[in-house]
Amino acid sequence: MEDYLYSLAMSLLHILDLLSTFVFALVGARVAADKGLDYGGIAFIAAVASVSGGTLRNVFLGLTPIWITDPWIIASIIAAVVLTLVFRRVTHVGKTLLVMDTFGLAVATMSGTQLAFEENIAWYAAIILGVITAVTGGLLRDVLCQLEPVLLHRETIGTSSMMGAITFVALNQLDLSQSICAIVGGAVVILTRVISIQYDLHLPKFNKN
Repeated sequence: MEDYLYSLAMSLLHILDLLSTFVFALVGARVAADKGLDYGGIAFIAAVASVSGGTLRNVFLGLTPIWITDPWIIASIIAAVVLTLVFRRVTHVGKTLLVMDTFGLAVATMSGTQLAFEENIAWYAAIILGVITAVTGGLLRDVLCQLEPVLLHRETIGTSSMMGAITFVALNQLDLSQSICAIVGGAVVILTRVISIQYDLHLPKFNKN
């Protein structure tokens, strides 16, 4: 029974990694295309945006980055780049990509938090790793595309991710299945970000005056 549950958890984790990789790669590719980068630049930004968070998470956990051993991760990045290049008409990152980015944020947060628990990491470290997994790619994407990082000056990307990770940890302490923890935690990420965008909520900014 324990082997079955472990296998189920690993399958869920793999699905979450693939989903978040594809979504972040697609958003990264569209942002790069919007900046007028060439095909190589678009592919590079898509790769950085999609795997850097998970790579950093695995490095902290002493694990091999998943894209090194799993060809499906690379395939999902290639698929995102191809979709971007096939649909050549460049549109600014609007509601559709914002929805996708929010979904990716939720999935990546749950992926990072769950993997930390699978490695028997302390609960507070699991929360931090969940946030790192979710926000690192977007931060590097914006920096490389010479955009002001959304994470650092508007919306509540980091806060949304943290709220979802905390929810996952809290539910996990109640011995609920990790699938339920991931679904509810992901919903909290999405809800928090949607509310923050809808009502223009963000953390207080430093006032120099």
